[in-house]
Amino acid sequence: MRIGTKIIDEKSSVFIIAELSANHNGDLETALATIRAAKRTGADAIKLQTYTADTITLDSDKGDFLIKGTIWEGRKLHDLYKEAYTPWEWHRALFDCAREEGLICFSSPFDKTAVDLLEELDAPAYKIASFEITDIPLIEYVASKGKPIILSTGIAGLEDIELALDACRRMGNNQIALLKCTSSYPAPIEEANMAMIPEFKERFGVIPGLSDHTMGSTVPVVATALGAKIIEKHFILDRSVGGPDASFSMDEAEFTAMVKAVREAEKAVGQVSYELTEKQKKGRDFSRSLYVVQDIKKGEVITEENVRSIRPGFGMHPKYLHKIIGKVASSDIEKGTRMSESFIEGEVS
Repeated sequence: MRIGTKIIDEKSSVFIIAELSANHNGDLETALATIRAAKRTGADAIKLQTYTADTITLDSDKGDFLIKGTIWEGRKLHDLYKEAYTPWEWHRALFDCAREEGLICFSSPFDKTAVDLLEELDAPAYKIASFEITDIPLIEYVASKGKPIILSTGIAGLEDIELALDACRRMGNNQIALLKCTSSYPAPIEEANMAMIPEFKERFGVIPGLSDHTMGSTVPVVATALGAKIIEKHFILDRSVGGPDASFSMDEAEFTAMVKAVREAEKAVGQVSYELTEKQKKGRDFSRSLYVVQDIKKGEVITEENVRSIRPGFGMHPKYLHKIIGKVASSDIEKGTRMSESFIEGEVS
């Protein structure tokens, strides 16, 4: 998978996305400043959300349209999205700013008109938000554009995931990433379930990743260790300014620390290899080997009292100890001498 200048595969570094979401608080300059701050954190990309209140829901007072059981309890869907949306007329300026900063910019579209807008802006990829994973017609339309698709699984069961993946592949699009997500704001860490990261890769043959709503960097680090190649977190300039998503968003210092932790986790994971590094080879100096621990005269028998396995590791390998016990010394050997086959009469087989 390639998103802009970034290749994402098993060997690549984690693709880190700063999610702008509603954290501009309706102010374009705040949105632009947030993009510049995202660059400073070390993020690879900034992601927008492209919708209007009228393209995502209805302006209705019926009970179905009132939010229950979340941090937005009691609000009308239409009112929340009217407050949170990113004005479409901003998009070009936001994309331009990201490109100037060297950040990849893309978005989550929430209907076909949003996709059309993003196509005009040459968006390099698309994100399907958790709550849209059941919108198969939208997924088909996005997939038809032939660009990488990142699917978030926050409310998805197995059948939902399979239907979404089938929709992508039916449109001839196999550039798919699947992000483990817990659609709770903020999400309890005990519900992160990072065991799904390798499961997604193995079961579905996709690039696995994380869309994270927990607090802190622990879950992104665990995800990285388990093979996540994409990590997305909400990003805000300053939580104190408030806004619909402020409470579960990272500020610049926190996001920077997370990026650092993820990069360190990548280094720690490394790769499967039995080759020793130069430092490890040097460390073998302190391993065990066979040394003469008492003076030995020529013709004297080698015993466990005069030859032992001790540190450092410059003498014969300890595996030879039982083979040289009972052999005869071919010369005088001083205490502290590295044991060698040359000191033994006959062969050490």
